[in-house]
Amino acid sequence: MRLFDTHAHYNDGAFREDRTQLLTALPAAGVLAAVVPGVDVESSRTALALAEAWPFLYAAVGLHPEDCAGCTDADFDAIRALCRREKVVAIGEIGLDYYWAENPPKEFQHMVFRRQLELALELDLPVIVHDREAHGDCLEIVKASPGIRGVFHCFSGSPEMAEELLARGWYLGFDGPVTYKNARRAPEVVAVTPLERILVETDAPYMSPVPNRGRRNDSRNLPYIVEKLAEWKGVTPEEMAEATWQNGAQLFGLEHLSGDAGTDICGKDRV
Repeated sequence: MRLFDTHAHYNDGAFREDRTQLLTALPAAGVLAAVVPGVDVESSRTALALAEAWPFLYAAVGLHPEDCAGCTDADFDAIRALCRREKVVAIGEIGLDYYWAENPPKEFQHMVFRRQLELALELDLPVIVHDREAHGDCLEIVKASPGIRGVFHCFSGSPEMAEELLARGWYLGFDGPVTYKNARRAPEVVAVTPLERILVETDAPYMSPVPNRGRRNDSRNLPYIVEKLAEWKGVTPEEMAEATWQNGAQLFGLEHLSGDAGTDICGKDRV
């Protein structure tokens, strides 16, 4: 069973002490591909550095709504430049976050989000969208950019919102919370989501699934998410893992991962 973690923050400080050992262990656990997103210019650079050092890692670069305060044209220019690098497969993590009172004003978040969607259209890259407590505005902004493709990471909207996004060609990402006892809406969302539009993620180091909830998360926990989604969709875990592998390869333009051979997991330089 090969696994594609489409959202894991291995550039986070939580992995500072054992990052090399952990990344070395992932292929043996079946994790043969992962996307590392940035949240600002510096973390986007470190995501790219990891992707360039580890063949099974890929980078997304972007300005997260929690981290975009004070961003300038120079920040957008830096993201644009990073997008030209071969191992950058998406613009992200971008979007809107209304949860924290100290986040930048909504209007500023909207501007940053829109500018990055415009960049994605210009460069023909998919996007990874963060949507927390901002479902209506996120949906309206992406609907205003019909050429955009991508994934709503850790989707927490309604089945009706899911159906609108799916009709426009979007993917939905599912994480550890699908294993929680209070995951009441997630089964309804999964029910309306075709198998070919599901992505699996960890959001490592955050949101570990049951039975490891409360501990630092990493991609080795993906099977718990895959198994729960497979149960809800009435397929085997192997079928769910393979479907989500193919979906990740398609969304991120990694056609070389679509065959039976999987991916090269050997690397030279380590970060």
